[in-house]
Amino acid sequence: MPCIISRPARNLRPSRFMKILVLGSGGREHALVWKLQQSPRVRALFCAPGNAGTAQLATNVPIKITDHQKLVEFAKREAIDLTVVGPDDALAAGIVDLFQTNGLRIFGPTQNAARLESSKVFAKEFMERHGIPTARSGSFSDSSAAQLFCRNARYPLVVKADGLALGKGVIIARNSWESGLAIHEIMDARKFGDAGSRVLIEEFLEGEECSIHALVDGRGYLLFPGAQDHKRAFDGDQGPNTGGMGTFSPPSKLLTPELEARVRSEVLDPFIAGLSRSDGHRRWPQGAGV
Repeated sequence: MPCIISRPARNLRPSRFMKILVLGSGGREHALVWKLQQSPRVRALFCAPGNAGTAQLATNVPIKITDHQKLVEFAKREAIDLTVVGPDDALAAGIVDLFQTNGLRIFGPTQNAARLESSKVFAKEFMERHGIPTARSGSFSDSSAAQLFCRNARYPLVVKADGLALGKGVIIARNSWESGLAIHEIMDARKFGDAGSRVLIEEFLEGEECSIHALVDGRGYLLFPGAQDHKRAFDGDQGPNTGGMGTFSPPSKLLTPELEARVRSEVLDPFIAGLSRSDGHRRWPQGAGV
């Protein structure tokens, strides 16, 4: 997930001890709160809206993640030094832009930058434009054109809702009947709402997957340890894609020094070069999936 590191707000107190607000209510936010509360620089920690796990480590705030204006008001009232955003939907809706407009320091991508995560078509076009290896594909805003494309395709193939669908908008189709059903459910029945206004149809790439995340400042990057997750339900990868069935790090013997070197030269280096030419978005923590 690409995230822009926003500029420090002018009214940020030069204090060694910080008040931090984490936005979200899932396991990801629980992990963020768990790690942040270990820092000796944190003097107060809030989570909105939070969950039972975050309540043991921070002060939960009963404000919905969709109520951006109330979150801004809370951050101002409590003199929050830094807000950390978890959910993709909030980033795509422009919460970072709103906080920045109000002079508040926040960690996450602007609405424009978040399109690399919120639109699979936008991300695909970015990769193709900057020579980053990616599966061959077609994008469609008309379901009939998408169905026609699939009639002459090689199977299996992958049908993806363009927008955010909680990790469930990716369907692996083994034949034309399954691809037709996937297109109908996504585009005509709008199973995932507006996320299905367009679809991306890709060739199926078989193999193990690992994820590599990097903090990027526009000139260089710092890699995090690799990780490997399990997306499909049921044993033997027989079920549909999910938001994640579990993950572990490091990714066994999959991420060799040779593969990491290829990721650097073939993915991250051209990615940074592409960012340097893109609308001034220069400082990003970025997740690359291999």
